Amino acid sequence: MKNNYFELINQTYFFPQDGFDLRNDYLTFHDFSLKYLIDKYGTPFRLTYLPRIGDQIKKAKNLFNKAIKANNYKGEYYYCYCTKCCHFSHVINEALNHGVHLETSSSFDIDLIRRLFEKGRISKKTFLIHNGHKTDDYLDKIVGLLDDDFENVIPVMDSKVEIDRLLARTKKDLTIGLRMAINEEPQSAYYTSRLGIRSTEIIEYYKQKLARKKKVKLKMLHFFVDSGIKDTLYYWGEFRKALKIFADLKKICPSLDSINLGGGLPIRNNLAFEYDYKYMIEEVVRNIKEVCQEEGIEEPNIFTEFGKYTVGESGAIIFKVLEAKQQNDAELWYLIDNSLMNTIPDAWSIFEKFILLPINKWKEDYAQVNIGGISCDHSDYYNSEDLDQQIFLPRVDNDSEEPLYLGFFHTGAYQEAISGYGGIKHCLIPSPKHIIVDRDEKGNYRDWVYRGEQTVNDMLQILGYE
Repeated sequence: MKNNYFELINQTYFFPQDGFDLRNDYLTFHDFSLKYLIDKYGTPFRLTYLPRIGDQIKKAKNLFNKAIKANNYKGEYYYCYCTKCCHFSHVINEALNHGVHLETSSSFDIDLIRRLFEKGRISKKTFLIHNGHKTDDYLDKIVGLLDDDFENVIPVMDSKVEIDRLLARTKKDLTIGLRMAINEEPQSAYYTSRLGIRSTEIIEYYKQKLARKKKVKLKMLHFFVDSGIKDTLYYWGEFRKALKIFADLKKICPSLDSINLGGGLPIRNNLAFEYDYKYMIEEVVRNIKEVCQEEGIEEPNIFTEFGKYTVGESGAIIFKVLEAKQQNDAELWYLIDNSLMNTIPDAWSIFEKFILLPINKWKEDYAQVNIGGISCDHSDYYNSEDLDQQIFLPRVDNDSEEPLYLGFFHTGAYQEAISGYGGIKHCLIPSPKHIIVDRDEKGNYRDWVYRGEQTVNDMLQILGYE
């Protein structure tokens, strides 16, 4: 094997691959030059590549519609975007450009919905699925949508007491969903999800509580597996259990016509990622149809709630290596120009994997390294032990004219919200600038700074020093 980084990657994975290629020995992201952005804006920066959002939506819609047609399936398919994955207007507007519906999780989400309607981005016919625990403020705002004649407002009951709290606030007819609590995977710290109503109690709950309420129409059964739609015994076991409950409910509740598959499709988190989207979606549709035929019921509409799948692969964070430090015979550290804890918190809090690649120096020798942030916290690092993978990167010469630049890719979901976009960060390390890249109908790129790097005055004002 030739002892350079390109040969290491080329002989280990299929490369180039979707989204990643080299141009003049520099990495490109969806054929867009990262060196151009580095030269123009400097590091560190967050990057959102908007066209990837539409690509993901179109792929899932196409696969579901093909599976429906192939199985002669009678129900309709509805793609919902989970706003909690990324609330930024440029993200949600891009998703809405491709005909998605929306799922909310909290009170403030309803204010966001209102703003989108005022701007003409959604209509009163858009499906609005309201999940999560319903605080008083959240319930009041859901009722406000009903009072303003939004036609497809579907609050999903997360517990048995929510329906009475909702009915106490309105005299209007309600269309609702029920969330089924699932059993967690064996390695989980608890057995049954805190979210939803126990599967063994749903039928009796409907009979005793909902069937008697003439103002309430049960439309949807909501089923959510946190680990997502995966070809595992665990997933198919919980899925078939949900379908059996749906069938039993349908036989006593004619208005039930939809099943909501929460828990999304996975995204690529390493260069060796393999997932047969076509097969999994075909199996989902086939299983629903099969159970419906066995039970003698109509096939339901299928709703999916795809958040991370929608936006995850659109994001990247680019850093510069400030210094290489050989701390002992076995440990080489690369110190980057920001904090990993602050910018990609999932990498250290839940050991989430992201695609890590150098932007330059692909023809240099490589070394096994640990990556460290510049905060003073012991946990501000990214390495092979925690992530169950070895990290190899081009070897750094501290005297080199050009530093090594690194990219963490497919970071578009959750990271800004969990780290607290803006605000106060650990060790007062500023939030990096945020750059948006889009492409017009002719394929021409355009880029702009959505928000500049946080300044010292921004932080001092928040802390009460200004």
